[in-house]
Amino acid sequence: MSSRVPFPARSTTTQQTDMTDKTLFEPYTLGSLKLSNRIVMAPLTRNRAGAGLIPSEHAATYYGQRASAGLIITEATQISADAQGYQDTPGLYTQPQIDGWRRVTDAVHAKGGRIFVQLWHVGRISHVDLRPGGTAPVAPSAIRAATKTFVNNGFHDVSEPRALALDEIPGIVEDFRQAAANAIAAGFHGVEVHGANGYLLEQFIKDGANTRTDAYGGSIENRARLLLEVTAAVATEIGAERTGVRLSPVSTAGAISCSDPQPQYDYIADKLDALGIVYLHVVEGATGGSRDAAPFDFDSMRNRFKKTYLANNGYSPELANARLIEGKADLFAFGRPFIGNPDLVERLEIGAPLAALNPATLYGGGAQGYTDYPTLADSSAR
Repeated sequence: MSSRVPFPARSTTTQQTDMTDKTLFEPYTLGSLKLSNRIVMAPLTRNRAGAGLIPSEHAATYYGQRASAGLIITEATQISADAQGYQDTPGLYTQPQIDGWRRVTDAVHAKGGRIFVQLWHVGRISHVDLRPGGTAPVAPSAIRAATKTFVNNGFHDVSEPRALALDEIPGIVEDFRQAAANAIAAGFHGVEVHGANGYLLEQFIKDGANTRTDAYGGSIENRARLLLEVTAAVATEIGAERTGVRLSPVSTAGAISCSDPQPQYDYIADKLDALGIVYLHVVEGATGGSRDAAPFDFDSMRNRFKKTYLANNGYSPELANARLIEGKADLFAFGRPFIGNPDLVERLEIGAPLAALNPATLYGGGAQGYTDYPTLADSSAR
């Protein structure tokens, strides 16, 4: 397998001792959880759920292989049949799905790992072929997104959505609450509410997708209402110390836009802080793209949210350690490097080369490109 180094290699000299007592590789306390390091495996959609949208037989191996991360956040997992937007993504609303996820959490726990599940409703980022009865996707407003989704074994334009009726919104909140309860039953340490990347909760937040004139549209407060109601319901069900939220203030993923991101997200940070949730996971810049995609003061969110701030997007170990020392973040999410490097933490700590992922096997399939990437130890034994 070819290799590359997407992050600058760590020095083998005295770099770590120059960083006082703070490095990525020190333990960290997240609520009541003891994390072995500050490196988080970010959610990574892999489209490998089996029949019934149950985590595949390989999923337990995949996540167990990566249990040296301080915290794993799973691929986005739908809260109901109505919430699906991509082919073969797992759910957490039936007993067989709960049982399938239990196999995953057992595998991670056996390796001493910590794992949260990310819960989502995709809203308008869906296709009628994935919808119960072939119905239209739902959204805050009937505005079609200029983007594609993965369906019928390929990428296709998303379908035209319909606007949610006001009396349907409590059902969305209830689905998140129930899925959070199911997550605890499946052995997860906690839940991340997906309020980012152009999906339903962010569609309500950002005025490019939300033109409602009722209690869920218009003002900053109204557009944040659904995210805050969902988060409060989840925190009430499983405990705030088990609840995190992911946000992407300036990302345009899912063809979404916001005319007022700074006041909008400062308000959200204040309200999430008041709810006492255990962490705020922030995509700084464009999802998977530039950190400087648009002007935004991420430090303002960090200062407003008093508990754990999880930073995401384009972090090298050096940048992460620098931000850690400055007090700008507590935990750092790494995404695609975890795909080809099940032992990413160990590789980063010693400055070892990183294996390249195979783009042809990112979405769908079986073990190939999923559980067959070797560790350094595996490679040296050959």
